[in-house]
Amino acid sequence: MSDLARTDEIFFARAGLDRLRLGATVDDALARADDGELYLEYCQSESLVFDDGRLKSASYDTTQGFGLRAVAGETTGYAHGSELSEAAIRRAGQTVKAVSAGYAGKTGEAPASTNHALYTDTNPLGEVAFEDKVRLLTDIDAYARGCDVRVRQVSVSLLGSWQAVQILRAGGARAGDIRPLVRLNVSIVAGEGERLETGSHGTGGRAGYTAWIDPRNWRAQVDEALRQALVNLRSVPAPAGEMTVVLGSGWPGILLHEAIGHGLEGDFNRKKSSAFSGLMGQRIGAKGVTVIDDGTLADRRGSLNVDDEGTPSGRNVLIEDGILVGLLQDRLNARLMNMRPTGNGRRESYAHAPMPRMTNTMMLAGDAPPADILRSVKRGLYAVQFGGGQVDITSGKFVFSSSEAYLIEDGKVGAPVKGATLIGNGPDALTKVAMIGNDMALDSGVGTCGKDGQSVPVGVGQPTLRIDGLTVGGTGS
Repeated sequence: MSDLARTDEIFFARAGLDRLRLGATVDDALARADDGELYLEYCQSESLVFDDGRLKSASYDTTQGFGLRAVAGETTGYAHGSELSEAAIRRAGQTVKAVSAGYAGKTGEAPASTNHALYTDTNPLGEVAFEDKVRLLTDIDAYARGCDVRVRQVSVSLLGSWQAVQILRAGGARAGDIRPLVRLNVSIVAGEGERLETGSHGTGGRAGYTAWIDPRNWRAQVDEALRQALVNLRSVPAPAGEMTVVLGSGWPGILLHEAIGHGLEGDFNRKKSSAFSGLMGQRIGAKGVTVIDDGTLADRRGSLNVDDEGTPSGRNVLIEDGILVGLLQDRLNARLMNMRPTGNGRRESYAHAPMPRMTNTMMLAGDAPPADILRSVKRGLYAVQFGGGQVDITSGKFVFSSSEAYLIEDGKVGAPVKGATLIGNGPDALTKVAMIGNDMALDSGVGTCGKDGQSVPVGVGQPTLRIDGLTVGGTGS
């Protein structure tokens, strides 16, 4: 059964909505608008947290609702509700059509249909019994504590959701998608004497629980979290100053996501609030720097069969060999900028209007072996993992803290350091990329992106990179 047929069953057969009457309501609400849609959502989610040797919390939630949007020029009318009834949607229609009163827009063409089937439609919440999930968390806790006597505390979380959406447009065009999502996280505190340090790791994606609860999988998450904690136990204060920085592959792509990716979203560029505004076709990065956003990767956390406006996701090239060639677009900003939608119109839930957002954003591989990149550095910092950070979209300035980093001296990886902070400017940093590794890797499937109060799952990735002349904040000499 297709995702559209499955969502028909959820919203029409079970919820009792009449598709023809609903279509007439949408047509009426959008009669004078340039664009808009009715977004229907049903979502089941659960969260289990195991901490301090016991199940600390377990929650299960079911939400459903609709969001109806009408767009006239740059103005958006949006109404939403948790009551899935024709009466509630009709009332919402009367509200949003006010934005197009006296306006004579031409409704944009509906997105082309897609044959994407990037992930299973299995509901992970019913795949494994609750008792087995608790047993899994208990086993992870016991394994972690048995790995090393220095383990002081273990925290494990297991999160799953199953979301069904259908998008209805004027004229009867429809798109449906069923989206599973699972995430497993392990955090370990290790100690020696009075010193305590933390390591964490996780995995996830758009699949059922089975793949993630395999012992080989969860033990790998524990082993990596413990390795990070033990590395940090022997860390020394990070040096400060301008130096060469080598970024590891995979999760360090979060810096690319934040410092570069947001600046390439259509809304910021249309409003000229991005550091990249007006630079289309110009060189903004070193030769060899190619950045893409790809929502079509199978089972990945940031992937989508269709975005939240019904546009099929795609593989969108943003920077090619250092030249800015593309932006991430939803339908509204694409229309106003005379560009095409790229399948990046995303929303957190039915209670939110869509806007341009990333999916899986990555820099493609170069040809340098990672060992050669490290050997090329006389003195610098090797940043392997990152924690939090802040970015100013307008200026491109960023500050990121590294949760695992090492000194590089005479081409060799030296002592681990603590408290390293990378300070720079995204557009400027792109021009300082001196070597690009041949080891491009994606993150393990735990990314979440926040923008304007909305959070959505995303993926990141990159190869090992050498960047010359970044400022490192630290407390060492």
